[in-house]
Amino acid sequence: MLYFTRWKALAIILTALVVCLCAVPNFFPEATVKGWPAWAQRRLVLGLDLQGGSYLLLEVDSNYVKKEKLEQIRDDVRKTLREARIGYTGLATRPDSVEVRVKESDLQNALTKLRELSQPLGGLLGSSGQRSLEVSDAGGGLIRLAVPQAAITERVRQTIEQSIQIVERRVNQLGTVEPLIQRQGADRILVQVPGLQDPSRLKELLGKTAKMEFRMVDTTVPPDQAQQGRVPPDSEMLMSSTAPKTPYVIKKQILVSGG
Repeated sequence: MLYFTRWKALAIILTALVVCLCAVPNFFPEATVKGWPAWAQRRLVLGLDLQGGSYLLLEVDSNYVKKEKLEQIRDDVRKTLREARIGYTGLATRPDSVEVRVKESDLQNALTKLRELSQPLGGLLGSSGQRSLEVSDAGGGLIRLAVPQAAITERVRQTIEQSIQIVERRVNQLGTVEPLIQRQGADRILVQVPGLQDPSRLKELLGKTAKMEFRMVDTTVPPDQAQQGRVPPDSEMLMSSTAPKTPYVIKKQILVSGG
């Protein structure tokens, strides 16, 4: 037979009473609870296992992150060489790198300038010794800027952190109680919204474009010329979202991005 001392029995009874008091608001309509004192309005939060709800597992497309990173490097290379007045040819992205060819007489100057694009992973205080870019002389005036896997992993991590903030802001618009939003694994985000019985509503909310970009208008190309397909490789033509549809030539280089 179990035996509890008097103070242990009293502690168990008090704990049970507190739990019961916390659960009382769950048994009354919302309108009734709003008339109670503020301290008595706190409800016991039930998880998905008790009250049901919506569950989503989001995944970051690492291939897209890598492609975007390479395109950004290509634009940075173009800008850097132009500012240094170094002539170049064959600027292109490869599966894991960006390549550009310069004259042998400009090679060392170009290597010095392009190596300034490489930064320590984790910022200036990064202690791993790894860098965001490996710039090398591939011979014959060809310069290769390779993106190491560690840099892609770091970019995915940053994307996950930014995405979690965006998801939190959007899920909070639903007004549900205590949503759970957390990182799961290297490239996934777990979203649990107790009480939301319509998962399609959550998918619709999160399916909206969560990325905002600021890019310059390319004023060197008239819109009528762009509509004929004559757009520079570092620009693209976009149509306005409002009627009447107006064409704009926008530079591909992203100046500022966020969610």
